[in-house]
Amino acid sequence: MSNDNYHFLVRPDELPSGKSRCFEVAGHPVLLCHTRDGFFAVHNICTHAYARLDEGRLRGNRVICPLHGASFDVRDGAVKGQPAHESLRSYPLRVTDDAVEVLIED
Repeated sequence: MSNDNYHFLVRPDELPSGKSRCFEVAGHPVLLCHTRDGFFAVHNICTHAYARLDEGRLRGNRVICPLHGASFDVRDGAVKGQPAHESLRSYPLRVTDDAVEVLIED
């Protein structure tokens, strides 16, 4: 696979563990989360009702929607709490000493 589909987000030391940040990447709202288990990237819009997840809370490996409290596992996008029923899209990452990069495939 070509490296052309990987997009630089941050250096690993720029996003502390327990924090998240939203990026617009190739037209996709991507939420980058840094948990004790590593870096993970999911779609930044809740699947239940249109709300930006970067305005919610990151608790461990869960992101909690600020609108109705739906929660998702940032490791794979799986629903962990209602009222959402549809998983979030998750994005592959590669992490080096110098970069956290997300793979966007259309």
